[in-house]
Amino acid sequence: MTLALTRTMPPSTKSIEQALTQATERFALELAVPQGQAPLWSEFEWQMARAAAVLQGVTPLLASALRWSGPPQWEAFVIQQRHQTVLRHQRIVAILKDLGARAASVGVPMVMLKGSALHCLGVYSPGERPMADIDLLVRPGDVERSKEVLAAADFVQVGATWKDQIFVPACAVDTGVQTCPPLGENVAQPVKIELHTRIAERLPVNEADITALAFPEEPKPGLNRYSSTRVLLLHLLLHAAGNMSRRSIRLIHLHDISRLATTMNSEQWQELLNLGPAPHSFWWAYPPLQLLNRYQPGFIPSRILEQLHRGCPSSLRRRSQHASFSQLSFASLALQALPARRWCGSWGERLRYIRDRVLPSRDVLASRAVWTNEQWARQDPWLHQPHWRRMARWLFGRPPRRDTMYIVNAVLNDPGP
Repeated sequence: MTLALTRTMPPSTKSIEQALTQATERFALELAVPQGQAPLWSEFEWQMARAAAVLQGVTPLLASALRWSGPPQWEAFVIQQRHQTVLRHQRIVAILKDLGARAASVGVPMVMLKGSALHCLGVYSPGERPMADIDLLVRPGDVERSKEVLAAADFVQVGATWKDQIFVPACAVDTGVQTCPPLGENVAQPVKIELHTRIAERLPVNEADITALAFPEEPKPGLNRYSSTRVLLLHLLLHAAGNMSRRSIRLIHLHDISRLATTMNSEQWQELLNLGPAPHSFWWAYPPLQLLNRYQPGFIPSRILEQLHRGCPSSLRRRSQHASFSQLSFASLALQALPARRWCGSWGERLRYIRDRVLPSRDVLASRAVWTNEQWARQDPWLHQPHWRRMARWLFGRPPRRDTMYIVNAVLNDPGP
């Protein structure tokens, strides 16, 4: 008698992408209009729902937003993530308080950016919004003193990109032990600080820079808020645009914009656009606002969208009007050779973009070195291959995105809380 041996085959990239897309679109709907019934998903689809929630940065938010209960493993996961986010928030608040006091004592003004600023305004309650790091803006002349402040608080620099310098607690500096970080939010994970002297994004070759708008007119030594809520919203839009151009926007980015957009009237929107030096200065705000308007219609005045629409490149306008959220996010699994080509407004920009992808600049290589030094990336052979070899795979194959696959594999190998 012959016994047939069976082995569970790993899921295909196609089935992973389909499940990630399904969950991502459902979560986008839930955050706009909470549904009354749980989705009828298979065990594998519920696993990918956990991966999608982590990738989109909305797991703790879903813990309070969902009106239904899923399988026990799903419920335990979102509750655990909400609890871990509360603990991590408390830790971040303590770090900010300490840094603020130290900066004030030496006369250095710092502006809290993005998540920290949203929490200070009460846009989110503790435990709703995860924060991977603390972003601080300082003036170029205050960089060295800011580094001294961070050093006094026991933070050390571990890298730098073209727009920020990265610091971690001294106790978290690499000890040579190769351990993978836990899935999602965890209070044990070290809090990273990104020190900025600019608020800018490359879209994809020309820089959009709103640094001059961020500082209040008379910043005080220590921690400061943005010059206005409008500028905070503008920064969120620019950050979302930069991530959209790389197909890396997250649902939490869109939800940040949504929460602030609910507080704005038509006149305030016009005031925001008037912050620019020219009528179409903020053309890059159109794609994220158009995407938000499709999933949560009514927050953005139509005339504001029309104004931004006129300054946006035609190919990008079409993409913004028809692409789903999943196609522009980490749920879109295949790496692309030229993901931001539609963001180029002229043939000259396209040629520069192609050149930069084929022959990356020193700044780009430095940023990549920081990224590939992350704990999760160190053991991935793909990320450490020569650029020409990875480029050949982009052009002639469809390799999956490594950051997405790291989360997917972590979920598939994780028995759950």
